[in-house]
Amino acid sequence: MTDVLIVGGGIGGLALAQGLRKHGITVAVYERDRRRDDRADRYRLAINPAGSRSLRACLPDRQWQAFTDTTGRPGGGFGFLGTDLRTLVLVEDALMYPEDPDPAERAYPVDRQTLRGVLLDGLDDTVHYDKTFDSYELAADGRPTARFADGTSVTCDVLVGADGINSRVRAQYLPTATQRDTGAVGVGLKLPLDDDTRAWLPARLAHGMNLVLTGAPHFLFTSVFERQQPVGDDYLLCAFVASTELFPSRPERLDGTQLKAYITGLITDWHPALRHLIAACPPEDVSAFPFQASDRPAPWAPARVTVLGDAVHGMPPAGGNGANTALRDAALLTRQLSLAGTGHLPLLEAIGEYETEMREYGFQAVDLALRTLQQGMMSNPVNVGLTRGWFSLCDVVAPLRRMTFGPSWARISAPRHWERAAAV
Repeated sequence: MTDVLIVGGGIGGLALAQGLRKHGITVAVYERDRRRDDRADRYRLAINPAGSRSLRACLPDRQWQAFTDTTGRPGGGFGFLGTDLRTLVLVEDALMYPEDPDPAERAYPVDRQTLRGVLLDGLDDTVHYDKTFDSYELAADGRPTARFADGTSVTCDVLVGADGINSRVRAQYLPTATQRDTGAVGVGLKLPLDDDTRAWLPARLAHGMNLVLTGAPHFLFTSVFERQQPVGDDYLLCAFVASTELFPSRPERLDGTQLKAYITGLITDWHPALRHLIAACPPEDVSAFPFQASDRPAPWAPARVTVLGDAVHGMPPAGGNGANTALRDAALLTRQLSLAGTGHLPLLEAIGEYETEMREYGFQAVDLALRTLQQGMMSNPVNVGLTRGWFSLCDVVAPLRRMTFGPSWARISAPRHWERAAAV
């Protein structure tokens, strides 16, 4: 095996490309964006230890150093707040991710666009832009030929679909794999963090991550991104998540001003600072996207085509595990294809082992994201009252706080058996 063709130049696909090049495997990425800088997705990501571990496995030393140099300032904890801005419980950083001497076992806030730049570094001859994937064909020996909308085609040894939740590769490779509407829509907003906004922004919202619980079928998530070395582009990421029924059909077609108006109508009884926060976000930095989730597919026989990330286990961003799971896919698939490349495993066996393991942890992450989404949108008065009461008790009783919240972060990012083996 020599050539791997990746469809999709998102975080998972680029991490895979870096990992394969690091192991001497010829790789090419085909991306539908017309240029490198077409994407303007300036949003904060929370890279957990699983994501950090995977990046360290895939990236050359120079890019790994660039990653750690460009992460945001850590700290601030995770606050659960009421709409009156009263803190119900604050989960400290040490409880979410205990301090570890190994940088690859830590959590980092990162800017998505900055991370993508790190992942693109060194891949100028690898990433091909303005290439929209159309379909593939398999030769008699199983080798795929990818065909693109411009009429060109490329034959490879392995074809990897890293082209998102509406993946065309998956649609052909796994036609029975489906995804569903979760009944929720997310509206992303960004507030620049400068002297003016810091002057009125409540102290808790200016630190770490926060979830504003409402007792209604909507909630607000906020997360600060501050660079280690300030350059004037720090921001507060906000995500207003609501039942689809609270918005008109196709909310993704509304502009920022219209979306803010709909949110304003739903939060009339919130703290004035929260209403000011929504009003102050520039309309050009506001957009909506319906939340979808992949259904768990039945196991399938491996071929020289496979998929990673949202292309196979798409999930709503509740909990922040989508990018981390895609990075884990990239690290595992790098490992398996490297074993095949060195003759330690037959190619189809290597891909099959990847897919079996990926289905297990990938859909654990999907299930967690759906549970987190449902909990945030909880509106049953009894359940809401019990949750608020328990959170308030956890805030003053540290053992209860550890018992309730510690496993939430640790379980999903704990090393898998193959990651522990790689670390030895």
